[in-house]
Amino acid sequence: MSHFPPSVVEAGHVAPAPRRVRGYKDGGVVFDTVRALYVWEWPHYPRYAIPADAFAAGALDALAHRVIDDGPAAGHVLVEWDALDAWFEEDEEIFVHPRDPYARVDAIRSSRPIRVERDGLLLAEAEATIMVFETGLPTRYYLERTALNAEHLVPSDTVTACPYKGKTSNYWSLRNAAGRVVPDIAWSYNFPTLALAPIAGLVAFYNERVDITLDGVALERPQTHMG
Repeated sequence: MSHFPPSVVEAGHVAPAPRRVRGYKDGGVVFDTVRALYVWEWPHYPRYAIPADAFAAGALDALAHRVIDDGPAAGHVLVEWDALDAWFEEDEEIFVHPRDPYARVDAIRSSRPIRVERDGLLLAEAEATIMVFETGLPTRYYLERTALNAEHLVPSDTVTACPYKGKTSNYWSLRNAAGRVVPDIAWSYNFPTLALAPIAGLVAFYNERVDITLDGVALERPQTHMG
């Protein structure tokens, strides 16, 4: 049995997107529509299919895109995410991919004590945590920065983005006793999206790369594409 909820949508699923979707390039609006569709080309998250008539004249000529020829999304266009400078749902910028309407992301306070270790080194220890439950991913445990053992963590230049949480502000790598560096095992969001405001300034570790003991119970490392 998986240690976290799987995605519930199969590849090939199509559903209406009941929100205004806009794309920007070079300071201009490429499309603006309330008739976008969600299209799942694989189960983990959707893409936006935009009606062909929603694009500004000539806009598609300079964009990496594909027109859907058949099925319920026929006549809609799939634009590569990085082909645009920014995507918006209503008036909020989104990152990486559309937010999955069948997924939940909840940040919940917990008083269960937690320890984080790797290669025999204690990386963090706290009496409480903010748990982030996200459909399709392991539970993430966000800790106060004062809980970190900074002796073994070194700042990284890595920046990532999440459609639910926003852009990361910091990443850390581990330098173990032998001098070996394990890259990018922890991160934080100083300014997350409003829905995930409880994690602002806190630090989480990839469960896949560290050993976590929660309330006295050692957790198995989950197997994901982030391991």
